[in-house]
Amino acid sequence: MTGTITRLPDLGWMLRPLTEIPGVRHAVVVSEDGLRLGHDSAENLSGPVASLSIADAESLSAACAAMTMTGRSTGALLFGRGVGTRQLMLETDQGFVLFTHAGVGAHLGVATDLDADVGLVAQQMQLLVAKIGAHLSSLPRDEAAATS
Repeated sequence: MTGTITRLPDLGWMLRPLTEIPGVRHAVVVSEDGLRLGHDSAENLSGPVASLSIADAESLSAACAAMTMTGRSTGALLFGRGVGTRQLMLETDQGFVLFTHAGVGAHLGVATDLDADVGLVAQQMQLLVAKIGAHLSSLPRDEAAATS
């Protein structure tokens, strides 16, 4: 059995407006099943993760997919099946991570410092999704998956 591996386009360039917001450290676009579609890091960062490598971004993508699925499951338990999850926020002692729906089969994650204006970041995430949502959509990779 032979097949062709298709490389997904890197959508990291679309994230630059987010990583230019003061206090934003990293941004990642992920498919619903956890594949990295693109990532970007702010310039001149210091600390334990000064820049996301591809391996770091792929691990973050898997974590984002797990978080969004957990959020979806929690919403369904509390509000019934079919409820949409719009946004999740994780607060740590070092900063925040925001996750939002970013088109069909795609999610956007942004990590910030503690002093970031999280409201502004969330607003800019929504504006970015509205502008380029079609580019952030990840269609099913397999026709069988789309019909099941």
